Amino acid sequence: MVEYKFPKDFWWGSAASGPQTEGTFDGDGKGENIWDYWFKEAPEKFFNQVGPADTSQVYHTYKEDIQLMKETGHNTYRHSIQWSRLFPEGTGEVNQVAVAYYHNLIDELIANDIEPFMNLYHFDMPMALQEKGGWMNRETVDAYVHFAKTCFELFGSKVKKWFTHNEPIVPVEAGYLYQFHYPAEINMAHAIQVGYHEMLSSAKAIKVYREMNQDGQIGIILNLTPSYPRDENNPEDVKASVIADAMFNRSFLDPSIKGEFPSELVEIVKELDMMPEIQEDDLKIIKENTIDLLGINYYQPRRVKAKETPVDHEHGPMPDDFFDNYEMPGRKMNPHRGWEIYEKGIYDILINVRDNYGNIPCYISENGMGVEGEEKFRNAEGVIEDDYRIEFVSEHLKYVHQAIEEGANCLGYHMWTCMDNWSWLNAYKNRYGFISVELDKDYKRSIKNSGRWFKKVSDNNGF
Repeated sequence: MVEYKFPKDFWWGSAASGPQTEGTFDGDGKGENIWDYWFKEAPEKFFNQVGPADTSQVYHTYKEDIQLMKETGHNTYRHSIQWSRLFPEGTGEVNQVAVAYYHNLIDELIANDIEPFMNLYHFDMPMALQEKGGWMNRETVDAYVHFAKTCFELFGSKVKKWFTHNEPIVPVEAGYLYQFHYPAEINMAHAIQVGYHEMLSSAKAIKVYREMNQDGQIGIILNLTPSYPRDENNPEDVKASVIADAMFNRSFLDPSIKGEFPSELVEIVKELDMMPEIQEDDLKIIKENTIDLLGINYYQPRRVKAKETPVDHEHGPMPDDFFDNYEMPGRKMNPHRGWEIYEKGIYDILINVRDNYGNIPCYISENGMGVEGEEKFRNAEGVIEDDYRIEFVSEHLKYVHQAIEEGANCLGYHMWTCMDNWSWLNAYKNRYGFISVELDKDYKRSIKNSGRWFKKVSDNNGF
């Protein structure tokens, strides 16, 4: 009996990325990106010193992996095209070995009735471009647009769902504010310029895609983290939540859908005298080239309160100058990861998109539960009994279902991730997959309980 029935042709599947799954091999022609470089320079920063060359080897195992996708109920799957694999130097000659690989991957997905969704940028800046400033440099925008156009030309006859960026706020936060990604700066002016160039590059890629008259859709993937005030009746707490929302959600959500940056954010940036370099026609390009389709990544809420702690002046202005984070008493936690679990957040996002963003077609492009030390849940048969993940996904899906019942234009649900994969500095510390990957057993794959459960959900289009 299916209690939660989803719309016809609902997208069931998962998401992953090229740099987190493919690995690096002799003869693959891949150039160095910022992760390859950083691991070479500082391997001790990476959990268990596992680097990007040792990811889950999908480059060689994609055929077997796609069969596992079928076994876990996928009718859609999102991957990314590694910029440094296609263009080893970021620009210049196309790597034909990479072209063949991505054609083969896409063809294999389609042959197995799994629609490929392809994303273009997933935190993997080619090192040759980073050495010239990366997203700080206006030339990177042009190089990215050329990369995007090349992808559309090569694969656009087969791929009908494109995304310009995955979580563009993350390179801003992690690379230029909080030091989780290379170049690990703490510089708000740089962060603002990086975010602006990412947004401009997205709009320019969308413009190119439309000019090519390919009969698909193009969008962006945003990690939307609702900012809840400590006290909704306290104006200062509410103001803090509005500012946090403008910085971390609406900074990309508004220009992607409405074609303009949020006024609250612009006002703060002007007051800080940190306006990015804006060229003539930039804002017109952003205004006229909004998305067709929104991907929503949701993991946890952001809870904030009015600023109560002293401002840290050591590093100049930071987002944290405008609010404090707030730990809600009695909150539900993922004990294996340290993140709050708040299932209703996914509903609040979808209703916000319905009410304030024209109910644009959207889907849940990532949602998932990371667990450290998951091997302790492996049973005598070698299967990981991750019933906690089944509960996590089903409780979120209930709220997705409720939002759809109330008119939200949500077309699908993708979990992060298909199989356990490498995750930046955390490497394989936290496992997220429907499918287990055992690094010490030649990357052996096995389907977890959650993968078998998800197949039933997909087959029944509900649960």
